[in-house]
Amino acid sequence: MKSQTEKSSTFVELHAPGNCFVIPNPWDAGSARMLEVLGFRALAGTSAGFAFSKAKTDATIDVRDMLPHLAELAAATDLPLSADLQDGFGPAPDDAARTIVAAAAAGAVGGSIEDATGDSAEPLYDIGLAAERIRAAAEAARACGFKFMLTARAENFLVGRPDLGDTIRRLQAYQEAGADVLFAPGLRTKEEIAAVVSSVDRPVNVIMGMPGMPGVPLTVPELAQLGVTRVSLGASLARAAYGAMMRGAREVLEQGTFGYADGALQAAELNRIFTPRP
Repeated sequence: MKSQTEKSSTFVELHAPGNCFVIPNPWDAGSARMLEVLGFRALAGTSAGFAFSKAKTDATIDVRDMLPHLAELAAATDLPLSADLQDGFGPAPDDAARTIVAAAAAGAVGGSIEDATGDSAEPLYDIGLAAERIRAAAEAARACGFKFMLTARAENFLVGRPDLGDTIRRLQAYQEAGADVLFAPGLRTKEEIAAVVSSVDRPVNVIMGMPGMPGVPLTVPELAQLGVTRVSLGASLARAAYGAMMRGAREVLEQGTFGYADGALQAAELNRIFTPRP
């Protein structure tokens, strides 16, 4: 298995100027190993996908759930892992810093901190506090002993505040606070993505695979042309897997047939993927 330092070096190289790569989001060790076998070069966590695998909702996942999950993902493959760390599991800058330290100890070489509060009345942290949280996280990341790639997320479009100007101001503040990667999930058009990319001096992550987004999904080459560095998939692969299972189960329940099995992976292939490494 590669060391954490080796994984970190690979992850940094993937973010080189002019590069564009897809970072898919496994929800358990098995899906992580499968994505590695397919040829992806890095992985990102999904708190929502993980929550679904535990019969929970995304909002109910806490740091006690997340840290063992991250350790399991990090140990499953030789690929760099960037962790979905929600809001840092607490409102204070110190909470964000502690979460970065804990994620690194679990084996991650990167992680994201978002600025959503979880409070519908005030869904976003004040930009000043949000930047302080990123600054504290960045200081913790620099003390890891290897390059921990910190991603700062502006959640405007996911919390019903689709203000592109405020989104850009937030990302610029997070850049100044020390974030290595910037991410505004929910951007819907080429114009919005291009505006974000041109307004910051850090690699930009864009999420694809979200349902109900007019104008997307764009293709990876199109995103590369817009200057996007990293393309994540969120919980969409987990939702696709659960969708296939539900369709198959409904077929059996409602029709009494078993056609779903025609598209299933063979046991021999899965055993080959999951055979323990020498």
